[in-house]
Amino acid sequence: MKSFAPVWKFAEVNPVTADFKSMADGTVVTFMPLEAIWPGAKCDYSRTLPWSSKLSYTQFRRGDILVPKITPTFEAGRTIIADIPSTCGLASTEVHVVRANDETDPRFLQYSFQSQPFLNEGAHSLQGVGNLRRITPRFVQEYKVLDVSRDVQTIISKYLDRETGEIEETISRLDDLASVLRHRDAVVRTGMVCGLLGGHSNAPLDAHSPTSSIPDHWERTKFGYDFFESTERNGDDPPGPLLSISEYRGVELNTRTDGQQASLDVSKYRVVRPGQLAANMMWLNHGGLGVSSLTGYISPDYKAFWISKRFEPRYVHHLFRSSRYIDYFAAIATGVRPNAQRVTKTVLDATPVPLPPLNEQIRIADELDAATAKTDAMLAKVAELKELLIERRTALITDVVTGRKEVV
Repeated sequence: MKSFAPVWKFAEVNPVTADFKSMADGTVVTFMPLEAIWPGAKCDYSRTLPWSSKLSYTQFRRGDILVPKITPTFEAGRTIIADIPSTCGLASTEVHVVRANDETDPRFLQYSFQSQPFLNEGAHSLQGVGNLRRITPRFVQEYKVLDVSRDVQTIISKYLDRETGEIEETISRLDDLASVLRHRDAVVRTGMVCGLLGGHSNAPLDAHSPTSSIPDHWERTKFGYDFFESTERNGDDPPGPLLSISEYRGVELNTRTDGQQASLDVSKYRVVRPGQLAANMMWLNHGGLGVSSLTGYISPDYKAFWISKRFEPRYVHHLFRSSRYIDYFAAIATGVRPNAQRVTKTVLDATPVPLPPLNEQIRIADELDAATAKTDAMLAKVAELKELLIERRTALITDVVTGRKEVV
């Protein structure tokens, strides 16, 4: 019969890291924000911070286990062993630090924290409100893991390292395939909407202008002449559900648990109607805009625009999501943080826009709709396979760390 024991038998949860008491201010240490904490190759150890006793980040040592404590990051099973380049590190306050004792293989605890029972029990014990619920230190301390010797833990860990490594390698190949498909889609889209395929111009290619090298018979306009901001808000009667703007798909129903979530009061959220262009002004350089086919509402920080009759909305959708415009938005955006580069309305209004004849816009849109539908279908299959592999990985870990599957 298998026996289990609480984590506190094997490790200390949120221990004091005494190294910091004697550390000189200005000493550079590894910094692990929540977005850098991912199992496997996605983990990012490149960030650093100069130490100061005034900092309030979570302190840890190389080899400690970092367990995200906030939903939905916790539920994604993103526990890691901190294999950082520096001896000590600082992490987001949204992680628990677990330090294995000398009789414990930390990899065994890491896998236990990625198992389905741990994630399920943790999800039911989350404390807090809304989207800011967390697992407590007590839950981690008292969670029961398989009570086996360090030698057996090491056998289990080596087996899972090998088996999950093969799964992760396959997942990585699927990610590479998805990147190739998206790149191919972007090349075709850019070539068609900007007139680089099938049309000829005497104008030289200018990387700073998205309308350079368009066919000679196309006109040019500016965003502010043909796109008009809508000021419609929800008020007391939202006309539809919460929508999000995906960098891959454009405007869609918000069904994610790890993305934008509406506050309790949505009266000031911006309404989006079918045929309108919706834009996240801080994510334009990542494809954060698109023409909606739905009625709903988006963040009050986003914008919605009516499109003039001179444009086919589907052409507009493909145009502004082309690599030519994504690169252009990156060049005109401003801001201190790399992931928060905003394009102002004034600058957007001055953006050059190609204006092909309407019949050409419709033809281009028809061809791109068909091409992107094929790409989307392939991407959906890739995503489905990836999800199955992730489920397989979790199931395998669960079977092994709970003793249901014997390994040698």
